[in-house]
Amino acid sequence: MSSPFTALCTVGFFARLSYALARSPVLPLFALYLGAGPEAIGFAVGISTVTGIFFKLPAGALSDVIGRKKTMLIGVVVFAVVPFAYLFIRDYSLLILIRFIHGFATAIYGPVSMAVVMDVAGRKKGEMLSWFSSVTIIGNLVGAPVGGFILYSMSAGSPSLAEFQAVYIVSGIAGMLSLLIALKLLTHSEKVEKVKSLKESYGRFLSGIKEVASDKRVLITSNMEGLQNMTVGALEAFLPIYAVKVAGLNEFQAGLLWGIQVLATILSKPVMGKASDRYGRKPLITIGMLLCAVSFGTMPLLRDFYLLMLAAIVFGFGEAFVTSSSAALVADICKEKHFGTAMGTFGTIFDVGHASGPIVAGILIVRFDYL
Repeated sequence: MSSPFTALCTVGFFARLSYALARSPVLPLFALYLGAGPEAIGFAVGISTVTGIFFKLPAGALSDVIGRKKTMLIGVVVFAVVPFAYLFIRDYSLLILIRFIHGFATAIYGPVSMAVVMDVAGRKKGEMLSWFSSVTIIGNLVGAPVGGFILYSMSAGSPSLAEFQAVYIVSGIAGMLSLLIALKLLTHSEKVEKVKSLKESYGRFLSGIKEVASDKRVLITSNMEGLQNMTVGALEAFLPIYAVKVAGLNEFQAGLLWGIQVLATILSKPVMGKASDRYGRKPLITIGMLLCAVSFGTMPLLRDFYLLMLAAIVFGFGEAFVTSSSAALVADICKEKHFGTAMGTFGTIFDVGHASGPIVAGILIVRFDYL
C-alpha cells in the first residue's frame, strides 16, 4: 500500500474510533440515563444518520467540483470538535441536537473518502474498497468495547454522568488525532478541473446529481444496501439494551457483542471484495442478505452470551458479503468524474436504512417487545 493510502486509512481509523466511542453501546445507555424510552432511544441513535440522508449526496457532488481533500478535511474537523460538546448535555433535547450535528462528520467524510479510493483503484474497486473499509472500521471494533469498558470499570452500578463524560473525552481525543494526521495528508495541492464561474460550478454540481440519481441500476443496488443497513441500525440501537436489560449481561459484554460483529466483517471483507471482483457482485449480495436476515431474526430468541456472540458473528459475515460488493457495483456503473456523486447517492440511501432501523425498531419494541 502506498504511503498516502496508509495515511488515509489511519485518518479513518481514528475518526471511526472517535465516532464509535460516542455511539454504541454508550449512546443508547446515555439516552436511557437521561430518561428516554425505547422510541426516543431509537430516535437518538438514528438522528445522526438523518444528517447523512440530507447531506451525503451534496457532499459527494461538491467534492467532484472543488476537490476531495478540501471536502474531507471539513468532515474530519467535525469528528475532532463535536465529541467535546457532549460534556454539556444534561437533557434529552440537547442530546438530539448534538447527535444531529455530529452526523455531519460521516455525512461529509464517508462518500468523499470512498471516492478517493475509487480514483486510484482501477479494476480492483471491490478489493481496494474492502481493504480501506476493513482498516478504517477497526476503529468501530475498538470503540464499542472500549466505551463499554470505561462505563463498566468506572461505575459501581449504573453509570453516572461523569462516566459518560469520560467516554466522550476519550472520543474527542481520538478525533483530534485524526485531525492532526489529516492536516498533514490533506493540505497538499490536488488537481481539480477549473471552472469559469460560480454558475458553471453549480451547473456541474447539478448535472452530476441528475446523471447519477436517474440511473435505476444505482438506485436498486443502493436500496439493497439500505435494507440491509436497517438491521444494522436496529442492532446498534437496541442490542446493547437487550443484552443488559433482557439477557442480563454487563456493559462490557454488550460492547463485545457489537465489537465481534464488526471483527467478523473486517476479517471477511477483503476476501469478499476480491471474490466480487473475480466472480461478480450480485451473488455475494444475495448470500449476504440471507445471512443477515437469519441471524437478525434469531437474536431475540437468545439469552446466552456465547449464542448471541455466534449470531453476531454470522451477521457480521453477512454484512461483509453485502458491503464488499454493493459500493463496488455502483462504482462499476458510474463514470469516473461522478464517483463522488455516486458515493453520495449510495451513502444517502444507506443512511435512510441506518436511520430508519433504530426508529422502526423502537416503535416495534414498544408495541410487541423484543419478539
